[in-house]
Amino acid sequence: MMEYDPTRPKWQQIAEVLRQRIISGEYQPRHRLSEVQLEAEFAVARVTVRKATAALREQGLITTVAGMGSFIAERDEDNDQGNA
Repeated sequence: MMEYDPTRPKWQQIAEVLRQRIISGEYQPRHRLSEVQLEAEFAVARVTVRKATAALREQGLITTVAGMGSFIAERDEDNDQGNA
């Protein structure tokens, strides 16, 4: 289980972990992010997971399809240079 920094919101810390997994290639494009699995892994409420995924969506790292879930976005190699 993750140890949280008590001075920062959990959703931000979870978003950072997920972002690193995306950047490192641990999560490949089109990989589906399961809110249920993330809830269990990080021991947080669904609303916390949704805040984290919303932040990733704003950064263009994931896309969400209504009724299907959230997926890792296709990577644009040119954009990765300044974001790592």
